[in-house]
Amino acid sequence: MLRKIARYVFLGLALLLIYLGAALLAMRYAIQGREVRVPNLVGQTPADAERGANSNGLLLSVESRFYSPDMARGRIVSQAPAAGATVRRGWKIRVAESLGAQRAAIPNLVGQSEHAAEINISRRGLETGTVATFHLAGAQPQVVVAQNPPADAKDASSPKISLLFSAADNAQQYVMPSFIGKSLQQATDVLEEAGFSVGKVHALNAPTANTGGGGATASGTIVHQTPGPGHKVSAGATIDFDVLK
Repeated sequence: MLRKIARYVFLGLALLLIYLGAALLAMRYAIQGREVRVPNLVGQTPADAERGANSNGLLLSVESRFYSPDMARGRIVSQAPAAGATVRRGWKIRVAESLGAQRAAIPNLVGQSEHAAEINISRRGLETGTVATFHLAGAQPQVVVAQNPPADAKDASSPKISLLFSAADNAQQYVMPSFIGKSLQQATDVLEEAGFSVGKVHALNAPTANTGGGGATASGTIVHQTPGPGHKVSAGATIDFDVLK
């Protein structure tokens, strides 16, 4: 009896192993059936490349356009994933389209406003790339102070020109020191020597003045200032004071 039961148990295990092996094999074929090799799209037009990708169950996306002296204008110059790679159906192939050899001259945009720079860029069939703003002391506000690629560049890789503009306020910035506890005359001498000026001076009675714990009691002693210590101020700024009578 035990031998008969053991035979049925072994038979059941064998059938289970066969079932699992068949399931794994079927899954492997199913997965491989959804995988395809990426075709070589380099040198094709975007339309032909898209048809080639679609016929393999793949998608196409033209991500960028670059100058290329080795590839005719309007042809695919690079792709990712590379040709021959194995991917799943529905995968997106990202390609770059060639603009041919560089023909457009890179204009000199330094010193121009944003509006003028954009007009000059588009007039030459170029594109505006990254735009950034920078505080540059002494520079005219809101004009181009640098560009990439530079003017008349002969080896530009992209039709995009990145621009760096001066900020609307380019006055040199300083950190305001503390004049609390000093005399108004001392503060005036320091500020005028640094190119600043004293603005409104409010005289306060000693009993009601906020001395900030400094114990300042002498007449003409500063107990408050605007802007306060640590604040950033532009060159030539005016500083207001509250002083003791």
